[in-house]
Amino acid sequence: MASEDPVVLVPYEEAWPSLFEKERTHIEGVLGPWVEEIEHIGSTAVPGLAAKPVIDIMVGVRSLEDTPALVARLETIGYEYVPELEQQMPFRRYFRKLSRGRRTHQIHLVERSDAAFWDRHVLFRDYLRSHPEVAEGYTRLKYEVSERFREDRAAYTDAKTDFIAEVVRLAEKVQD
Repeated sequence: MASEDPVVLVPYEEAWPSLFEKERTHIEGVLGPWVEEIEHIGSTAVPGLAAKPVIDIMVGVRSLEDTPALVARLETIGYEYVPELEQQMPFRRYFRKLSRGRRTHQIHLVERSDAAFWDRHVLFRDYLRSHPEVAEGYTRLKYEVSERFREDRAAYTDAKTDFIAEVVRLAEKVQD
């Protein structure tokens, strides 16, 4: 994984949406014409949800062929490009921002036309936002698996896969 930090969850912080908005402004400022859309995703985007305190940002661009120019621009605002993760997800470019050696933000840069990746993340976020009882269940699951897999981020992520897939399935049914 991109970072060897242990999995540590914290209660929801009211500052997370404003931290996202501030970062969105910086990203738009350096990527300008390449950006088609920017979304706050992940657990920090769902009010009341416990999360790893990392602001997850999904940036939609027209083409990943522009990656070299985008890397240089994102580096000017403190992001580190992690190309080795493209072996796992060749359709995504991953960037992280660190403060005092810990991730504070991460960018998932994808082609906006890649509806499968984009829609899955937005559907999941929006369903949790509109179904607090499901978000509460997700919080319980996250605490349980974070205790079990504190030092193994991949196992932590894998342990949540079935829950996430089920929520996305429910969200798709509601959307139809």
